[in-house]
Amino acid sequence: MKRNTMQRQIILDAVNNLANHPTAEDVYLYVVKTHPTISKATVYRNLAAATENGEISSVGIFDGAMRFDDRKDEHFHFVCDGCKKLIDVPIFDLKANLTPLSDLKINKVELTLRGFCKNCEFSQLSKKEEK
Repeated sequence: MKRNTMQRQIILDAVNNLANHPTAEDVYLYVVKTHPTISKATVYRNLAAATENGEISSVGIFDGAMRFDDRKDEHFHFVCDGCKKLIDVPIFDLKANLTPLSDLKINKVELTLRGFCKNCEFSQLSKKEEK
């Protein structure tokens, strides 16, 4: 059963307001500024419950910490190996292309792309040219 407490809403708002798929620590540091009595345990517990209830999603461990996303639509993620930024990527119809190839019913596709964002790619090229 989903309990919609004031603390839960504050934590969900933090996930929504923070950029780049925040970690639990990011959420805690954001929330504690305006609600100093909230504990880390409360933040972690509410993030886990909100993930389980589908209010937010966990997108995996990147740069050593679990990241959270408030987007409800299906989309992919791109991780820049240079700046470690996590970027939302529009989804293409991968489910339709995979379904005929198997006897499995695909409900959800999770895909993470890795490489360099434009800024880091330019930086990498500049470093190579300097050598």
